[in-house]
Amino acid sequence: MKTLPALLQDLPESFWEVPYDGTRYPGVVPPGDIGPGANCHLFAYAVLAHFGFTLPELRSDELWRDTTSTRVVLSPQPLDLVLFHDRQQAFGAHCGVVCSENEVVHLSKEVGRPAVWTFAQFAATPRFSQLIGFKRPL
Repeated sequence: MKTLPALLQDLPESFWEVPYDGTRYPGVVPPGDIGPGANCHLFAYAVLAHFGFTLPELRSDELWRDTTSTRVVLSPQPLDLVLFHDRQQAFGAHCGVVCSENEVVHLSKEVGRPAVWTFAQFAATPRFSQLIGFKRPL
């Protein structure tokens, strides 16, 4: 495994073993119950919870519209959420957590386990090529 961004070195080893499971998402699975598997949102919210942020069980379009627990930001910082899609639409978008200036931790079907990707890697992957934007937990 490559060297992790400093922010992520505090995550328990168990976070890196979580398998992707698209049937386990916020609202269906209790918050933080990622051990048996998670989708991208459930995983991202568990990462944020590890650092003290608790968000409601929002799916991507709900998250993008939310103004109570998050706010849109133009310049990302570590622990901001980021949404990607193959089109400029939040519904069905992929979610990750910014962990450094150019890196995002995420869980996707393509990789199967949590991974750290650069923004260039997302842009080069057709399903994630469109950056929807950033949301900062409040």
